[in-house]
Amino acid sequence: MSETAIQQQDENSYLISGELNMQTVPDLLQQVEPILSRSQDEVCFDLQAVSRSDSAGLALLVEWMRFARQRDRRLSFRNLPDQLRDIARVSGLEDILPLA
Repeated sequence: MSETAIQQQDENSYLISGELNMQTVPDLLQQVEPILSRSQDEVCFDLQAVSRSDSAGLALLVEWMRFARQRDRRLSFRNLPDQLRDIARVSGLEDILPLA
């Protein structure tokens, strides 16, 4: 299993790397809460370095969207891995993801 991390790229952009699964999602959820709370407007998460994801990864993105909406923040995702996009499509969630 690869280590999962969130690295700030610029003021409002963050790179997510590693695996998004049942073991890594709880920690990532907690790491993003302060990022969204302190942001002024929009935050973009770049998922190009995600090596693997399962349905827990999709649930994480949906939870981040809910959290951002509660704080009146805009959220977007870019470079969604094919595996995650396929799970979203099958789940009927592809159209609600804010893809950049």
